[in-house]
Amino acid sequence: WHYEGMAIARLNLWISIPCLLLSFAVWMVWSVVVVNLPNIGFKFDTDQLFWLAALPGLSGATLRIFYSFMVPIFGGRKWTAISTASLLLPAIGIGFAVQSPDTPYATFLTLALLCGFGGGNFASSMSNISFFFPKAQKGGALGLNAGLGNLGVSVVQFVVPIVITAGVFGALGGDAQIWVKGAQTKQMWLQNAGFIWVPFIAVSTLAAWFGMHDIASAKASFADQAVIFKRKHNWLMCWLYLGTFGSFIGYSAGFPLLTKTQFPEINPVQYAFLGPLVGAIARVAGGWISDKLGGAIIQFAPSATNPGSFWGFFSMFMLLFMGTGVGNASTFRMIPIIFMTERQREAAGKGKQAEEAAIVAGNKEAAAVLGFTSAIAAYGAFFIPKSFGTSIAATGSAEFALYSFICFYV
Repeated sequence: WHYEGMAIARLNLWISIPCLLLSFAVWMVWSVVVVNLPNIGFKFDTDQLFWLAALPGLSGATLRIFYSFMVPIFGGRKWTAISTASLLLPAIGIGFAVQSPDTPYATFLTLALLCGFGGGNFASSMSNISFFFPKAQKGGALGLNAGLGNLGVSVVQFVVPIVITAGVFGALGGDAQIWVKGAQTKQMWLQNAGFIWVPFIAVSTLAAWFGMHDIASAKASFADQAVIFKRKHNWLMCWLYLGTFGSFIGYSAGFPLLTKTQFPEINPVQYAFLGPLVGAIARVAGGWISDKLGGAIIQFAPSATNPGSFWGFFSMFMLLFMGTGVGNASTFRMIPIIFMTERQREAAGKGKQAEEAAIVAGNKEAAAVLGFTSAIAAYGAFFIPKSFGTSIAATGSAEFALYSFICFYV
């Protein structure tokens, strides 16, 4: 480990992180794009906009179920390169689609579903990195990969509002749209929300293909990995991670549009990136802490009798994001320990060969569970923004959705 393995593990981790960051950026790009569509001439109602914000979560979560098992079948290097390259499809597609108000809503729905490629990548990325590090360092490594990868949500909500204000790609990027809000007008290049990621995706794909490694001992068929469906702790961790990561990614997807609908006078893109940033940093810190230790918003939301308070609303969301980050890290830290410990207990006293086989089996099961739990949790990226949209459409307020989240947390 000290003479060779550590350097290889770190190389793969530091290539994995930007690939995962870009995956999250593409997955959550609609959270920023939908806020601007009505102002450049697209006649979509609020519920249609929430559908666009929610659908990447639905497709991403579903793809994660399959991506969970891909690394042991194809190898981490090959699968990381292929899955990163797939991000080019939605990134380029969005760049062309937003340039014409005549683009059909069905095209936007398709592109929103394709953004799920970014969501699916998390499952395979975490599974892959878990194979490279020993038990005592898995929490920190997974915390870095996930936490800095999660920063992609904050990055997309910070970068896109900047790059759409200028013709970054010149004539190659297309003409500007006219953004209108009341008497205020300005030029906007919303296509840059997709195009800006293309060169970075291309470079990261090449880095993964030429710089990462496949681990022979990680090879396993789907049948070998399917044993996790018989493990009680797989389902317990799915439920816990749905509460932590599901909340993080769901609030990230819905926060900008929810802010715009609840506080129309506020420009949500000025503040939206801070929530995912807090959650991602809390996750990195939580991973390190977990290696050492082991694994009221409604008051401020507007209603019929209450004008609400944006800063109270914003502050409570920051606390929510912080809680999700720490919960994400501690939950993922538990998974490798639980499955390794259970297999080692079963092999105790049966000889060295059985103990070595237990370590291999524990690593494979933990990797599959890391991916599968992340898949189940990612459905939060669909249900949370869609719950906001449904609640507002039915009652005129987000309160019903928030009360349902409280019941789940209890």
